[in-house]
Amino acid sequence: MSFAVRFTPEAEDDLVRLYSFLLHEDMIAAEQALGSLKKAVYLLREFPFTCRKALPDNPFQRELLVPFGQSGYVALFEIDGPDSVTILAVRHQREDDYY
Repeated sequence: MSFAVRFTPEAEDDLVRLYSFLLHEDMIAAEQALGSLKKAVYLLREFPFTCRKALPDNPFQRELLVPFGQSGYVALFEIDGPDSVTILAVRHQREDDYY
């Protein structure tokens, strides 16, 4: 079974922010980072329960680690039901937090 993946407007804003930041530094790296994020989301469609729990008392809120370069990205998401996942926020692993 495949899960539908959707992004909240805040998560979409996060992607634009992260892409824009990297684009100013290195256009090729920005495209590669975007590719890594797309691959990770594709994996999320098939195996969301393999990702680590974000909170110990909520088995449906999880974090997807996306390796890129020497660090990478973290996507906070929630498993909404038997066939859908919502990405709530995306950040670089060196950022402080999602909010």
